[in-house]
Amino acid sequence: MAGGSDPLDTKHGVWLGPWGNLGSQTQKGIVTYALSANRQRPLAGVANAAVFNTYRRCKAQFLYVVPPFAFAYLLLNWATEKNEYYNSKEGRMHSPEAADEATQGGSVRG
Repeated sequence: MAGGSDPLDTKHGVWLGPWGNLGSQTQKGIVTYALSANRQRPLAGVANAAVFNTYRRCKAQFLYVVPPFAFAYLLLNWATEKNEYYNSKEGRMHSPEAADEATQGGSVRG
């Protein structure tokens, strides 16, 4: 791989040429094309792709996100209503201590 009849220098290696050339012969029959930088359209179709990709990704994640949030909202709503009921006059009358005091003629403190 060192090429030629030079002895292999294991300490410093052998220079094979610039990157992409690496000491091999130049290849023939390979055609490359280039487009001028001012003729390219780097943002072609970005807005259209962004809308549809966003819709597709949201649709794919819908069942992973919405049910837990809906359950959490309903649970929080239930807990808030229950707390408001327990802290109301009617709710305090339904507690066991309040029922005992009410039947014994005591007053409900709160």
